[in-house]
Amino acid sequence: MRVIGIDPGLSGAIAILEDNKVLQIFDMPVMAEGKKNKRQLNSAQLVNIIKENTQESEEKAVVVEQVNAMPGQGVTSMFNFGQTFGAIKGICAALNLPIFFVRPTKWKKYFELINSSKDSSRTKAIEMYPSLSNQLSKKKDVNKSDAILIARYYNETRFNFK
Repeated sequence: MRVIGIDPGLSGAIAILEDNKVLQIFDMPVMAEGKKNKRQLNSAQLVNIIKENTQESEEKAVVVEQVNAMPGQGVTSMFNFGQTFGAIKGICAALNLPIFFVRPTKWKKYFELINSSKDSSRTKAIEMYPSLSNQLSKKKDVNKSDAILIARYYNETRFNFK
């Protein structure tokens, strides 16, 4: 089964797994917006990434981290985050792909990452996939690690999903 794990948000990531083997990892595709060079989702590129990685697989699923607004986050950043989250849902619907949502507490508890530092998911992913240590070597790669673990969580617990 091919599983696409998505850590949503403009600094998020996408991981493609098949039978728990990591095939590809991508940063969330973004592009400049307006005169201030703010970032926005490059939806066309996201469509390409998802299409290219689901065509050959018969059984497939997209798993997205289900996140909510957090206290202290600005209105603009939450609006942008919501736009990205909605675009992901729309793209999956348009491509007729099954989409599932998992709360961060669920997958983090499964991998024993509750009450640990944000960077712990990167350590866990490298322990599980030592060959990816070069691709996960920077602190900013924590989003790639999250996407990998989100996909792996679904793959290992998918019979519990509704």
